[in-house]
Amino acid sequence: MSESARGLTLRASDGRPYRFDPGALCLELLVTGGPGPLARFEVLHAPADLVRWAGESRLPAGLEPIVSDREVTGARVLRDALHRLAVARARGRVLPSADLIVVSHAAAHPPPAPRFTAGGERGWVPGASGAQLLSAVARDAVELFTGPYAYRVRACGSDDCALLFVDTSRPGRRRWCAMERCGNRHKVRAHRARRPEAEAAAAAVRPVTEPGARSPVTEPEPEPVDGAWQPEPVERA
Repeated sequence: MSESARGLTLRASDGRPYRFDPGALCLELLVTGGPGPLARFEVLHAPADLVRWAGESRLPAGLEPIVSDREVTGARVLRDALHRLAVARARGRVLPSADLIVVSHAAAHPPPAPRFTAGGERGWVPGASGAQLLSAVARDAVELFTGPYAYRVRACGSDDCALLFVDTSRPGRRRWCAMERCGNRHKVRAHRARRPEAEAAAAAVRPVTEPGARSPVTEPEPEPVDGAWQPEPVERA
């Protein structure tokens, strides 16, 4: 798997940006759309779209591949195959053989060639094709699905989120696509669900006094508020 930059900036349905790190180059391609109902999120319509994705991915900067319309179609085919493979692995199912063939075919092409720049930094040999870009993605997928994190491919724990990631954290307990989005939404919902129970418990222990008598103060202790009184530690992948 690629070890360069970390994550993509996505936008929630309300327009708020958040950072999502799927943990692998091949899984970064999945945010561009997908099979079935995910087709409504399609963003790979033209060569410029695939070039833009490559520039925002975890690949080292400066690749700028020359992409054809046919290679954009190939990118969508590869992406949909990768999505089905990731979902199958996340659900503990057998990997679809037809999709394994699609990925293997893409990986058979030569990947982009790295080189040194004049300043001794990493660069790319100019003129990489879209097929070479997709080869890098497919090879990353082969490494992921056969490597040490093969069984850590997971779906976000939120019922209304379709994002997939690989948990590369040491404890292996990553649950959310991003704590700043689905993780925080879960904490807010859990906090709201606890409030009626806490209020009911407080009412149950409140002493009954005679008319005119002064009642002792039995206010319940404040519950933790997300990100304020007692925030939980955030695990980073």
